[in-house]
Amino acid sequence: MKQNVWKKRIHNVKRHWLLLAMIVPGMVYLFINNYLPMFGIVIAFKDINFAKGIWNSDWVGLDNFDYLFQTRDAWVITRNTILYNGAFIVLGTVLAVAVAILLNEVKIRFFSRFYQSVILLPYLISMVIVAYLVLALLNEENGFMNHYVLPLLGIDPVSWYADPGKWPYILTIVHLWKTIGYSCIVYLAAIVGISQDYYESAMLDGATKWRQIRSITIPLIMPTIIIMTLLAVGKIFHSDFGLFYQVPLNAGALQSTTDVIDTYVYRGLMTFGDFGMSSAAGLYQSVVGFALVLFTNALVRRKNRDLALF
Repeated sequence: MKQNVWKKRIHNVKRHWLLLAMIVPGMVYLFINNYLPMFGIVIAFKDINFAKGIWNSDWVGLDNFDYLFQTRDAWVITRNTILYNGAFIVLGTVLAVAVAILLNEVKIRFFSRFYQSVILLPYLISMVIVAYLVLALLNEENGFMNHYVLPLLGIDPVSWYADPGKWPYILTIVHLWKTIGYSCIVYLAAIVGISQDYYESAMLDGATKWRQIRSITIPLIMPTIIIMTLLAVGKIFHSDFGLFYQVPLNAGALQSTTDVIDTYVYRGLMTFGDFGMSSAAGLYQSVVGFALVLFTNALVRRKNRDLALF
């Protein structure tokens, strides 16, 4: 029996050798870029001395984690990271699905491609360019908001880069504007794959457009929504460094509402050169993200096994 199984496997390899060969470059890249660096986890538990090398440096156990969590800013950066990413996941999913549904209703091919390109364009723009665009909009002296918009509304100019209370909204808007295009294309691809027979049957039964969306479109793209959400939850402790560091221009007055784990660790690394603490933060983010994926997937699996990621 085992010999037959092995013969069948060898036969499949010979039959599909070309497809397997095409996988090799991707697997090599994945190993080098994602798995080989995992050996660097040991840095989180050592007092790195480059004169001794990574492996010969002194072990310090959990001291690097203590340094990270015993600072007075630990609660602030953790709170900001979770709340921002939680808002990004919820609002990003809702808006991406809504925009994908609207794009699917554009039946003229030229306009459909044009709108998709326009929506996807911000995703392709460097965060450095985005930071300068935001600066041009919010600059206190000659920014578009203070110079044109606020005077029309009879509102005094605002010191945007000195008012931390406004930046949760600004960063959320910038993030959604930049990333909504990519997510929307993913959901649009799922919607396009839905058979038109469902909609034709619904129309014959007198279903309104909203009813079709609620009873056909949303349920059939739910597996895609679940997968995208699970992947996002896995990165809930990771933040877009450019968004939180470059867009607020690293302004000290804004750090109470713009500082997240990634920016805090970066400042610590640049100021103190503490590689151990930086590695400890990265390991902390990865472990918590992995645990959240398992927890969220378990909840989905308990609700509906077919929608679970694994």
